[in-house]
Amino acid sequence: DIPAGSKVAIVGPTGAGKSTLINLLMRFYPINSGDILLDGKSIYDYSRASLRQQFGMVLQETWLKQGTIYDNIAFGNPEASHLPEAGGGQVIAAAKAANADFFIQQLPQGYDTKLENAGESLSVGQAQLLTIARVFLAIPKILILDEATSSIDTRTEVLVQDAFAKLMTGRTSFVIAHRLSTIQDADLILVLVDGDIVEYGNHHDLMARKGKYYQMQQAAAFSSE
Repeated sequence: DIPAGSKVAIVGPTGAGKSTLINLLMRFYPINSGDILLDGKSIYDYSRASLRQQFGMVLQETWLKQGTIYDNIAFGNPEASHLPEAGGGQVIAAAKAANADFFIQQLPQGYDTKLENAGESLSVGQAQLLTIARVFLAIPKILILDEATSSIDTRTEVLVQDAFAKLMTGRTSFVIAHRLSTIQDADLILVLVDGDIVEYGNHHDLMARKGKYYQMQQAAAFSSE
């Protein structure tokens, strides 16, 4: 039972079922039994389109389409305005909220810069900031964040984490955590092993239990020394 506005972290080793859980929430995989309710209504009573419109996703592998920077951000809400003469419009406001406006302004044609080959001319961090801006524009009720930043330089990682924090404010969020240090403030932490939720609770409770989560934290601290 996830109250609205909660931050839920999903942790576990590779293959534990973190992505499967997300795919179940969004009806990419059907469930074999039981039910999943959104606002008290089965997700199977929504159309797939109306269900997925309520989710915003920022994944480890960014997806950008061929087109301009503006087009890629506006994809989150095709009705968004583009009114730079009136102070930026919704697209530029979303880019600023995602900490992407600064690097976009440095590009040859700014927001009208064309991206080829899925944006391979951008760094991994820049591409992720664009996908975050896209979600800011969509204004979803629920967020799914794959917070992997292993390929991002330290400065950009700070920008990404700051954008994530702003994006999560007031929204229900599911965070697939790669660094345990980033989710200690989560309202609920789900610990997955071999497809099962073996523990759940907040950071303090799980550490006091000295179970699987505690072992993962100890291993993470040891590896960072």
